[in-house]
Amino acid sequence: MPISAVIENTSKPRKQWLAALVTSLLFLTVCLSWGTTWLGIKIAVETVPPLTAAGLRFLIAFPLFLSFAVIRGDSIFFPRSHLGFFVFVTLCYFSLPYYLLNYGETHVSSGLTALLFSCMPVFILIFSSLFLRERIYLSQVVGIAIGFGSLFMILRSQGLSLAHDEFSGVLAILCAAVMHALCYVVTKLKGADISVITYNTLPMGVAGLMLFLVSLGVEQPDFAAISSRSWLALTYLGLCASVGGFIVYFFLLKRMSPVILSFVFIIFPVFAVIIGSWYEGQPISRDLALYSAVLLGGFAITKMPMERFLAKKG
Repeated sequence: MPISAVIENTSKPRKQWLAALVTSLLFLTVCLSWGTTWLGIKIAVETVPPLTAAGLRFLIAFPLFLSFAVIRGDSIFFPRSHLGFFVFVTLCYFSLPYYLLNYGETHVSSGLTALLFSCMPVFILIFSSLFLRERIYLSQVVGIAIGFGSLFMILRSQGLSLAHDEFSGVLAILCAAVMHALCYVVTKLKGADISVITYNTLPMGVAGLMLFLVSLGVEQPDFAAISSRSWLALTYLGLCASVGGFIVYFFLLKRMSPVILSFVFIIFPVFAVIIGSWYEGQPISRDLALYSAVLLGGFAITKMPMERFLAKKG
């Protein structure tokens, strides 16, 4: 065998190993980026009102997304026939959900926020069944029941009740998860032909400006009172979590199975709980660790229904 052929055959496994390593590192980067998002929000809303924080986050991220659109040659405008869809994305993906998340974190810990938001793929499953007529398997129903049963036990173990302000935070976070799930499903119906950059750039900019202007009248923020920690958190959320995490996620989406990649939503709450517990000085109780593991395990079942696996194997 020629030496060149031997070298080529030897280099292939190395290239495959290197590609797998890079993919794994990027997957971990997304998990860490989205896992720290919740702590970033918590720090931001310490001295920045929720509406203002949501608006500033997107205003910080918008110029970078706009730069990507210019570099790639993508239009930032939706097709004229999709004007209603543009309004829907701006309101139901960026504006209202992120205000609700920021509001929720003024009452709820960052770790619990991440666990609550991890319900979002389950709502996607439900909406996909309703609007896309996709089948829900029995094992997925069992996973949903396990997940929400565990979520109830987590809320009870954390001492939250209808009489507490914390419940309004829990409700706000769950509403944000529902709205994001609905937006993902509607996007499959209405926005499959719209590029990812176009989908995010202008809605993010409009949402950021709208949230910020409304906050000036409603919240009347005192910018002099905003701490440097909150400014750093907003910068991190705008540049790293919104832009960096987004870019890496969609880069991986072209190189990994969507099912495997979707486990990001199962893994990042683990990072969020650990990091949030460390920052907020709240030790992770045995009950919280147990119920969180069961919750994420239940939601993991919904992503890999046993019936589909058996059908392929057969």
